[in-house]
Amino acid sequence: MKPSAALRRLRAGWASLNARDLRFALRRCPFCGPSVIVRLHRDESGIRCLRCAAGSVHLALGRALRHSGPELANSDVCELSARGPLVTYLLRHARSVALSEYFGDVPRGVSRDGVRCEDVQQLTFADGSFDLITHTEVLEHVPNDERAFAELYRVLRPQGVMLFTVPLYGGETTIERARLNGDRVEYLLPPVHHTDPLRPEGILAYRDYGRDILRRLERAGFRGCRIDLVDFGVAWMPVRQVLIAYREDNF
Repeated sequence: MKPSAALRRLRAGWASLNARDLRFALRRCPFCGPSVIVRLHRDESGIRCLRCAAGSVHLALGRALRHSGPELANSDVCELSARGPLVTYLLRHARSVALSEYFGDVPRGVSRDGVRCEDVQQLTFADGSFDLITHTEVLEHVPNDERAFAELYRVLRPQGVMLFTVPLYGGETTIERARLNGDRVEYLLPPVHHTDPLRPEGILAYRDYGRDILRRLERAGFRGCRIDLVDFGVAWMPVRQVLIAYREDNF
């Protein structure tokens, strides 16, 4: 019998275990309930829920979702990935879930190996399709985030909410690292690539977001935009920042 995705993630994590850095904490996972949060090594990627293998980013978004999200049983959800504990949780609890990944060689709206291809800059979903949109560590990799914010706003329903994460470097102003010039990437700063399970070579970061991401959201029409701090009360677990934005119809 093939091991579950959570077990495969945990096995990969244990392979990088540094015994001197190993830590445990009893906490409630937002996806699987009472659990143990473990740190396998000092890098944040070594933090996992021992039951579902959720990492620190997903754990933070999951807690924010339970505190600030809509009632999932009555919600149609869009999640900009197709794997992981957040996806499993949404599929179990939401009324409907649209999952997707971006494949550069697949037309928008077409599926490959059962996974729908979507470009967040040009979504194929109809206006007002979703009550909730979630995504983690996506927008820093999008060439035109202004267009992406507009598209995400377009497909959200009145009274809808978007919860997401991006790396925030701590400054006020977003730093643009690269931009597209036609089909060519123009580097404004030395290129930085983040790890990505679908792309062994990594994925280019177009920008380092500052707190002005809230103003970028507001220019797209979102209101009530804020950054929530999610703290699990564990000394070795970083306090994570989750962004929350609402359709203007809420205000």
